[in-house]
Amino acid sequence: MTEKIIFLDGIDPVVLLGPNNRLLDQLQSYFPKIRIIARGNEIKCIGEDEEVNLFAEKIADINDYYMKYHRFDVEDLERFILDPDHLRSASTGEFEDALVYGSTGKPVRARTVNQLQLVKDYAINDLIIAEGPAGTGKTYTAIALAVRALKNREVKKIVLTRPAVEAGERLGFLPGDMKEKLDPYLQPLYDALHDMIPYRKLEIWIEDGTVQIAPLAFMRGRTLENSFVILDEAQNATVSQLKMFLTRMGMNSKFIMTGDTTQIDLPKKSESGLLQAIKILNGIEGISIIRFDERDIVRHKLVKHIVRAYEKEENNIRSLSDNNKPENGKDQ
Repeated sequence: MTEKIIFLDGIDPVVLLGPNNRLLDQLQSYFPKIRIIARGNEIKCIGEDEEVNLFAEKIADINDYYMKYHRFDVEDLERFILDPDHLRSASTGEFEDALVYGSTGKPVRARTVNQLQLVKDYAINDLIIAEGPAGTGKTYTAIALAVRALKNREVKKIVLTRPAVEAGERLGFLPGDMKEKLDPYLQPLYDALHDMIPYRKLEIWIEDGTVQIAPLAFMRGRTLENSFVILDEAQNATVSQLKMFLTRMGMNSKFIMTGDTTQIDLPKKSESGLLQAIKILNGIEGISIIRFDERDIVRHKLVKHIVRAYEKEENNIRSLSDNNKPENGKDQ
């Protein structure tokens, strides 16, 4: 057994341990083989040599991270312990760069490895497909890149679009005129823009067409040049709709498609265009496909557990289905 005392240098113990030792309890759950005792700015750990040394290394990494970024929370802790890729990217300082400063002056940054990959791939690709579960920041990061490109005059306009398809609802049953019917579907895009552009400035840009938000069906017949175009909820676009969308790309334009292939709301007879696009566009130069996962979830901590639970259930159902298939094409 080894006993080691770690002195916290440069990080407030409350930051590392959390309110009511919340982060300390979480940290202890990742190292069940050692005993952790915190007093003031000292942490004593007791256990086998290998485990104690690994724990000390992680505390040193966390301390360096806090000194560089001046933040640390339960999501950061989980990524540090479970995701070595995140730790490597954090050590280079890549998470420090602001994509854009929001309407309140707060910097918007990539916070996960795949968000950072989206930023990097944007620089060298004209079409990016970002697929993954809800809450991973796919659309938010894409919109931040679009606002930055507009402010830097890399493009002349931003076009945000999504299919007017939602679970169990049809436009004809909703009250109001067409705009009133469509606005609820487009609200998440408005919300992200309001985070990054002052309200009055955004209203002016919407009025003069610098920022355009419209359902996917309104893209037909257009050629989008000098534009940053984002298709959100792309899993709900049919094959023909997605082909139509992709062929709108004009000169000096960037296209990003985001979606979650586990949340397809199309009628069962309709194939998701996003699923097909991922399959047939993979490997084409100038096109990047990024798969986000639960490590990228930046919403409430329960969202990660919810996604994990649904994935487990879907895998169980898939496994049962495979086991019940007839062997060699014969009925059992």
